[in-house]
Amino acid sequence: MQTSARNQLTGKIVELNNGAIMTEVKVEVGDGVHILATVTNKGSSSLDLKVGDNITALVKASSIVLCKQALKTTARNNIQGVVSEVKQGAVNSEVKIAVGSRVICAVVTNEAVSDLSITSGNTIYAIFKASSVILIAK
Repeated sequence: MQTSARNQLTGKIVELNNGAIMTEVKVEVGDGVHILATVTNKGSSSLDLKVGDNITALVKASSIVLCKQALKTTARNNIQGVVSEVKQGAVNSEVKIAVGSRVICAVVTNEAVSDLSITSGNTIYAIFKASSVILIAK
């Protein structure tokens, strides 16, 4: 399957928490990094999700918020990494973040890059909601 999502992180399901309506899926994507996703129970059932399954987590680059310090937020994903590249466009910048052997891409405004003084080598946090993650079963 081809997709336009910049972030396609493959890993294994390490935990499933079923609620009344939604299921929280914890995916280990390597290097001790976990992505949390929430899907409807019907979605979980139709994908036949089980602990140990291989899965791919998709996150649009525009869904990622960047911060230079750890924050307590309602967003379930707050992943620390190091800026490996900043590519500036006319309005937006693509920020690539090295997280172990993985790369997470974020697209933010040039103004945000300037306001936060984001440059290569900075420690940065990629923040996104679990509901922004789309799961693809293999």
